[in-house]
Formats: sequence, structure tokens, C-alpha cells
Amino acid sequence: MDGAASVGGQARTVDGGRGVAWWSEAWALFSKSAVLWIVFGVVLFILLVVMSFVPLVGSLAAALLLPVFLGGWMLAARKVEEGGTLEVGDLFACFQGDRLTPLIVVGVLLLAGVVVIGFVVGMLGVGAVFGMMVGGATRSAGGAFAALGTALLALLLALVLGILMSMATWFAPALVVFRNVQPLDALKASFAASLKNIVPFLLWGLIYIVAAIVASIPFGLGWIVLMPVTLLTAYVSYQDVFDGAAP
Repeated sequence: MDGAASVGGQARTVDGGRGVAWWSEAWALFSKSAVLWIVFGVVLFILLVVMSFVPLVGSLAAALLLPVFLGGWMLAARKVEEGGTLEVGDLFACFQGDRLTPLIVVGVLLLAGVVVIGFVVGMLGVGAVFGMMVGGATRSAGGAFAALGTALLALLLALVLGILMSMATWFAPALVVFRNVQPLDALKASFAASLKNIVPFLLWGLIYIVAAIVASIPFGLGWIVLMPVTLLTAYVSYQDVFDGAAP
């Protein structure tokens, strides 16, 4: 049995209602140090934005380092859960020690997945544009509708592949930092665990959609709170699914 199967087998299937409880438990964890969690979120957002503006390498660096920041977030969440005092430096905890390289490799694998998805969806998009051009030039309604169908297929494919990638990503940083799981095995185990718990994740997703809409209404200011709480749901769901007890 390989590492991914072993770790994935340890993941338990939880009740569907846990998808709602993850939000309430994440909120309780957030409330223990709300100001600093908000600072965490703002600092992470600014760092990613600044890196993305650096020509050529900035976006690449942001993609590769995001799992490293998320690993630090997981460690910070456990620290607060155990009664510790949150510090801004905790966000950078995984930039030292033996966790750095595996988390960067997770970023490399995720970036490769994004590139593949972008290529596939892009090719469908190019086909749709070409079809529309041909349909317009020949005034063919059939060609135009076929092109529109291809464009809709590209959007649907992007959505499905994005969800699958999110399933592989969700638990991966926590598995690396808490269990020393190898990067590829962490992605596989995360996907398997997410698939086993598809019902609670669907409920989680419905709440997230509503919360995202509400957070976006006041000039997007609600995201200052929603972002850190969402990341904390990753921690409490990991605790629930892999450690067998939510915070």
C-alpha cells in the first residue's frame, strides 16, 4: 500500500452536518484572536498581490509559496487552539525547517495542474472563437451555436477541474506539516478524503457562496473576516476528518 492510500485510509467519513459545524468551529477559533487573524489575512493578501506585480517571476513565486503560507496558517491555528498566543511571525513558520521544500513541491504540482487546466480550457476557447468567426463570416447559425456550445463546455470543464484541484489542495498543507506526508501523497490523500466527505463539503460550499455574496456587498470589506475564517475551516475540517475530533 502506497503512502497516499495509507493516509487516505485514515481519513474518516463524517456526518453531512459537519459541513455547517466547520464554519461555527472556525468562527470560535477566529474569535480567540480576531484582530491578529485579520492581520494575518491582510498580510498574506498584500504579499501575494505584491509578488504578482513582479515581472516574470512574481506570479510564479506567489503560486509556489502559497502552500508554505498555508502550512504556517495551519500551525498557527493549532497554536491558538492549544491556548498559545498568535504572532504575525507564525505566518512564516514554514519558511524554515524541513517543511519548506515539501510545501514548495506541493506548489509546483498545483501550478502544473493549473497550467494543464489552462491549456485544455484555452484550446477549447480558441476553438469557440474560431467557430464564431467562421460562423459570422459564413452567416451560419449552426456554426455560431456550435461555437457557443464549445465555449460553454470550456467554462464547465474549467469549473469541474477547478473543483477537483481544490479537493486535492484542501488538506494537503496540513498533511505535510502535521504528518510529514510527501507532497504527491498529500494531494492524493486530500482528494480521497474530500471525495469521501462530499456531502459535508457541499454544505460547506453552499454556506461559502452565501457568505461570499454578503462579504462582497460592503465594497468587499467583509472579506477581511471571511478570508481568515475560510482558511480556519480548512484546519477544523482536517482535525475532524483526519484526527477524528474537531476543535
